[in-house]
Amino acid sequence: MNTDKIYAESIAKEYAPKDNSKIIALRKLDAKAKLPATIFTYTCGVISALIFGTGMCLAMQVIGNSMILGIIVGIIGMIGCGVNYPIYKKMLEKGKKKYAYEIVELAREISEKK
Repeated sequence: MNTDKIYAESIAKEYAPKDNSKIIALRKLDAKAKLPATIFTYTCGVISALIFGTGMCLAMQVIGNSMILGIIVGIIGMIGCGVNYPIYKKMLEKGKKKYAYEIVELAREISEKK
C-alpha cells in the first residue's frame, strides 16, 4: 500500500468543495431536534446526582448532624434521577415531531436524487 497516496487523498478530500449540502442539512436538522432533550438530560442528571450525594453526606453525618434531613435530601435526589429518563423521552419525542416533516422531506429528496 502506498500510504503517502492515501494520506494525500484524505487531505485533498477535506479541502474539496462539498456537493452534498442536503446531507449536511439533514444532519443539522437531526441534531437540532435532539439537542434540547440531551442538554436537559445531562443537566438534570448532574444536578440530581449532586443532590443525592449531598443527602448521603448529610445522612452519614459527614457534613452536619441531621440524618433525617439527609434522608429527605437523598430521596429528592433519587426522584430527580428517576424522572430524568421519562422526561428525556418526552422531550425527544416532542423535538422529533417538531422537525419530522422537514427531515422526512429532505430525506426523500436525497433518496430520490440517487
